[in-house]
This record gives sequence, C-alpha cells and structure tokens, in this order.
Amino acid sequence: MKKLLSNLPKVDEFLISEKLEAYKDSVPYNILIKSIREGISFYREEILSRKFADMEIGKEDLKLEITNKIIKLIESKNQLNLKRVINATGTIIHTNLGRSKLMESSVKNIVNIASNYNNLEYDIPTGKRGSRYSHIEKLICDITGAEGALVVNNNAAAVLLVLDTLTKDSEVIVSRGELVEIGGSFRIPAIMEYSGSKLIEVGTTNRTHKKDYLEAITPETKALLKVHTSNYKIMGFTKEVKNEELSKLARDKKLISIEDLGSGVLIDFAKYGYKKEPTVQESLRSGIDVVTFSGDKLLGGPQAGIIVGKRQYIEKMKRNNLLRTLRVSKLTIAALEVTLREYLDEAEAIKKIPTLKMILEGKDEVEKRAHILYGKLKPLETLEVDLVETNAMIGGGSMPTELMDSFGVALSYKGHSIVKLERTLRNNSLSIVGRIQGGKLVFDCKTLNENDMDSIYEILSKGIDKI
Repeated sequence: MKKLLSNLPKVDEFLISEKLEAYKDSVPYNILIKSIREGISFYREEILSRKFADMEIGKEDLKLEITNKIIKLIESKNQLNLKRVINATGTIIHTNLGRSKLMESSVKNIVNIASNYNNLEYDIPTGKRGSRYSHIEKLICDITGAEGALVVNNNAAAVLLVLDTLTKDSEVIVSRGELVEIGGSFRIPAIMEYSGSKLIEVGTTNRTHKKDYLEAITPETKALLKVHTSNYKIMGFTKEVKNEELSKLARDKKLISIEDLGSGVLIDFAKYGYKKEPTVQESLRSGIDVVTFSGDKLLGGPQAGIIVGKRQYIEKMKRNNLLRTLRVSKLTIAALEVTLREYLDEAEAIKKIPTLKMILEGKDEVEKRAHILYGKLKPLETLEVDLVETNAMIGGGSMPTELMDSFGVALSYKGHSIVKLERTLRNNSLSIVGRIQGGKLVFDCKTLNENDMDSIYEILSKGIDKI
C-alpha cells in the first residue's frame, strides 16, 4: 500500500501531461485543476481501501488510470446541467423530459428575439410604452373566441392569479371529484388557500349533482370552479355537472364560473379517432366565464399558463400586482406566438407542431422509423436486437387512458445486465432514456426522429465498456 501511495503522481505532473493538453485551453482552469485533484483523491481512496494490491499496477499504469479518470471528470464537469436528452420512452409529453418539443420556427424566433433588441414593451406606432401581453392577446382571442386573454408562467400560476383576483376572501365551490393533484405536488386545495379563497367541497368522489352546488351557495360564495381531470379518469357509476349547467347556475346566482382545463386542447381529437377531450373553444361557448390551460402540453408550445374569458375579468387580472411576479419573458412570448399562429389553420397545425404530429401520425410511419433503427443496430455484434410492437402514451397529464399502437426495438447487451445497459446509456454525455420491459431495454420509436437514431447508433457502436 505504501508503495502504491508513493507512486501517486502529483498535480503538477498532470498539468504537463500530453493527454490533458487539449483540455488546457478548452475548459476553465478551475474545472481542470479540480478534476485532477478529485482523480488523484479517488485513487488514493481506492488504494487505502485495498482495491489494489502492491504488485497489481505499476507507476505508469497507475498514472494512465488516473488520467482516464480525470478526463471523465473534466468532460462531466464541463457539461451544461440542462442539456439535450434522447426520449426513447414513447411518452410524447414527458414532464420529466421537458414536455412538448417546440417547432423549429418557434426556436428560430426565440433566437432572433433573444439576440436582438425588440418591442417587448414598446408600442412602435405611438412611440410610447406598450404591454408585453398585447403581442399575443388578440391572436389567442381569434383562436379561442374569448373576449380577453392573458399569459403567465404556467397553469398553476394562471389558476392562482384568477382566484387571487376574483375570489379572494370568498367561497369557491368545487366538486370533490375534481380536487386534483398533478406533478410537483400542485393541488387545487393548496392553490386556493394561497389565493385567499375558501374551498367549499360538494358531492362525492364519483358523483356530484347540480343540487349539490345549489345547496352550498351562500352570500359568501363568489365562484363555481370546475377542474378538468386530465391526468386521471373516474369510471363506472359517475355523475358530473356539465359546463352548460354550471355556467347557467353561476349566471342565475350572479356568480363567476371558472374552469381549469389543464392540458389546453385547441383541436377536437375526436375527429382523429381519439376519445373526446374538451377544447378551450367548447368551454367558452358553454358559457364559462374564465378558462385556464397550459401552453406546453397538448397545445404544443412553451411552458406558459393561458387565461381566457370575459374581458371584464381579464382586465381586472391585468391590474393585479401579483401579475408582475408571474409574467412571462420575451422568449416565451416569441415561442408562443409562432406556435399559436399555426392554429389559424388546423391542417397546418397538425403537420407542423411536433406534439400534434406525433399524436396523430399513423402507426405505419412509426414502424418505418423502427425498421430504420433496427437496421442500424442489428449488425452490431455485441447487441441482441428485436423489432417489437409497443404502446406509446401522450403523457403530461393528458388523456391518461389513451394508448397508441407503436413500434420500437428491444435491446440486450451480450455479457451485461439490462440494468447496467440502461444505466450506462442514461448516464452517457448524451443521455438515452428508454424503458425496461420484458427483460430488455426498449426504445420506442414514437418519440424518436432520424437524428436521434443516428446518435443512438453512434453511441452503441462504441461498445458499452467505452461509453
């Protein structure tokens, strides 16, 4: 042990190492020096824990081992924390992997706006200060049929702003079957509490009637809130009050009707063979006063919370000081405007918006991609590759009961456990995230494009021990 410890190179020896020469100018000095120290420290601990016997490794071999460790540390530390991931899970709106992908034209507009000055809050015709919301409000109203619209940083913020503005210190009636929790522990009761509204629960988990709302109304009641259960379904013996009934009851009792739609559907998926999902336009036509929904779910845009509804309520929200803490950036507006413009022509929207295109594409298109990936990987001798039928999901808390017929490839690596293969690919510098199924690692081609498949081949062709 003493001999091995004495053979450990000093920091200065690595600083003049030819193998590390390329990193001296390409990475910050503090990353280089920290990686060297951590590499030496790692092997010191290995020696002290007796993982190396004195005669197992010579000085030069030890130095080479440490150098390779240092290189891995440098490359790991020099990566950005937020980075591209290959989504091979078959879940289209994957919350953990960034939800909806943006259109290329949206990305180009973000770059254009971000790299130049812009008219974010400048009214060009008058030369005076303008509103950031004016750039997309009319567009949203044209698409949805709303009188007014507002955009904040996510749908939870949208619900919070609506309640804080319209129902603070007042009662809001909600069906027990709609007291949802979504990812990140966002709960309707908690948001209502933060807003200063008082939650009044009515009905039961599976059945709520109009009379339940009617009997709960008091002089302190300000609104009836409906929450679309987009991330789960209650099946069987159920009953809910439809929007038309709820909005009429609110009008008759001089209350405000609010609906949190969550997933933000702007096209009728039932026309394309899916189960009926309520659209924003339908909610507004039913008489609901205010509707909130997400921008990065079924809408297929950037993270945002969109509020639409009666002009008097939208204008009141614009005057709420809370809005400044929830407002969206120029980059969100840049991406959202381009995405929304596609909805002026539904035929173009389903062709160009990645989320819609993936949901609505035919099974045969996915099968073609699966055959391409299979053809790339099959010749690799260390892999066992099979073409498999799979079930893809929409995800993102949207249409939870909908499964889509899909295709993919199933992999196993000769001589290695499937768990190690999954972990190795997930921890690669370009992370590949698939799913283990039937004792194999499955790459679902529903969420893969040609560039993804080229990258997968390049990574796997190196061999698992070199990744």
